[in-house]
Amino acid sequence: MAEMTAAGQTPEVLFWVGCAGSFDDRAKRITKAIAKILHASNTSFAVLGQEESCTGDPAKRAGNEFLYQMQAAQNIATLNGYGIQRIITGCPHCFNILKNEYPELGGQYEVLHHTQFIRELIETGKLKMKSDAPFKGKRITFHDPCYLGRANGEYLAPREVIAKLDAELFEMRRCKQNAMCCGAGGAQMFKEAEPGNKEVNHSRTDEALENNPEVIATGCPFCNTMMTDGVKNANQESDVVVRDIAELIAESADLLESPTS
Repeated sequence: MAEMTAAGQTPEVLFWVGCAGSFDDRAKRITKAIAKILHASNTSFAVLGQEESCTGDPAKRAGNEFLYQMQAAQNIATLNGYGIQRIITGCPHCFNILKNEYPELGGQYEVLHHTQFIRELIETGKLKMKSDAPFKGKRITFHDPCYLGRANGEYLAPREVIAKLDAELFEMRRCKQNAMCCGAGGAQMFKEAEPGNKEVNHSRTDEALENNPEVIATGCPFCNTMMTDGVKNANQESDVVVRDIAELIAESADLLESPTS
């Protein structure tokens, strides 16, 4: 963003990468997939790079409001300083807090989850699918991220994007507004599990496996981690893969050559 501003350019969107997308090795692949899609659609975008800090979501969910407001204030100052208006993110946690909780602190932006933006790119013809769809006829089940679905009521975008894969979508028995959390929400990703009979993510993955899927699709890096662990726990690694929707689209779309290829 700093380089574009220095060159007198204004990006169409800011891509908020997020902590997981920046530092987690698995989530970095999701980040690259989103970047490839942005390049393929000729979308002018920028990232904050080292100027991007954690949104403060984990701190707030864990009860540290003071730390959250410090982190949010720093980010809002940076975003407002660049005059950012439109943000896309691959993380529903970042999406939710930027969209719903930053405004009261002075951060007013249009915020889109990456599945919403990908749907927009497909609908406007900026992103086209390959004629030889690699996921055609594949059995896919989709796990609703809590902060995209129940917190923000967005159930259509990820499903409409999956429909472009020409695959077979099988819904879990608990889905959409009745979906079960993967176990990582509310800062639970960063603490040890509490006493119980079974890990939450193992229970949720077992529900996904009831559909005998070839692919478990996710729209959140934390969900991806939890469902991947669940598949390993069920010894289904050779039969089932866990992929973010952005990765599925990046593999299925006509992509231009880009620096991230």
